[in-house]
Amino acid sequence: MTDTAARASELLRLHREPALLKVVNVWDPISTSAVAGATGTVALATASHSIAATLGYEDGERIPVDEMLDMVRRIVAVTDLPVSADLEGGYGDAAETVRRAIEIGVVGANVEDQLKPLDEAAAQVEAIMRVAREAGVPDFVLNARTDAFPVGGGRDRDVVIADALERGRAYLDAGAPVVFVPGPLTSDEVRTLVDAFGPQRLTTIALPGTPSFDELQELGVARVSFGPISQRVALTALQELAETALAHGDLPGFRELN
Repeated sequence: MTDTAARASELLRLHREPALLKVVNVWDPISTSAVAGATGTVALATASHSIAATLGYEDGERIPVDEMLDMVRRIVAVTDLPVSADLEGGYGDAAETVRRAIEIGVVGANVEDQLKPLDEAAAQVEAIMRVAREAGVPDFVLNARTDAFPVGGGRDRDVVIADALERGRAYLDAGAPVVFVPGPLTSDEVRTLVDAFGPQRLTTIALPGTPSFDELQELGVARVSFGPISQRVALTALQELAETALAHGDLPGFRELN
C-alpha cells in the first residue's frame, strides 16, 4: 500500500494548496488517458453516472458494485496520477466498498449521504475513514457529499444551505478532509460554506451560472469537478462528427489527420 498511500497524500496536498484543484471526470481507460495527457492534469476523478451509462445502466446505483469497481480498476491501471472514485452512496455498504476501492489503488472517493439521518450519515463517514486508516491509507481523501441540493433542493433555499452547513460540519468532525456540495451555488453561498468549513475544505461542481474558477479559488474552494458533463461534451462532439459525415460524405481536414 506504499504507492497508494503516497498518492493519497499527494491528492490531499493538492486539495490543501491555495490553487483551485480542477478535476475533469473520466469514465473508462481511453477517457482517462486523454485527460491524463492534457497539460495541467494533476489528478483524476471518475463519474459514476458516466461509468453506468457506458455499461448500459441508469444512474442511481443501478450498476452492480462489482462492475463499477472493475471499471474503476481499469481506470487506475492506465495512469500514475491519483484517482478519486465516485462511489454513489456506497452500494449498500459504503465502508466495505471504499475498502475494496483502496485495494485497487483508489486514493479518494465521493460518497453521497442521500440525506440519511445526520447521525447515520456521520457514522458512515467515520467508518470510511477508519477503513482507510486500517488499510494503511490515512490520507484517503473522502469527498463527503451532501445531497442537500440534488435530493432536497426543492425546499426553501435558506433551508437547503442550512442543511448543507450542518451536514458538512458534521462530516468534517467525523474525519472527512473535504465536503462536496454539488449544486447551483452563488458566490455568497460559496462564501458562507467556506466560512463555515474553513478554506480548502469545500468542493463544488462546475455548472452554468456558478462562480468562475478564479472566483472559486479566491473564495478558498479546494476543488471543482465536472461530473457527467465531460462525457456529455465528448459524446456531443462524436454525434456532431457523425452528423457531418452522414450529411456531407466526408469531414473537412479528415484525410490530413495522422
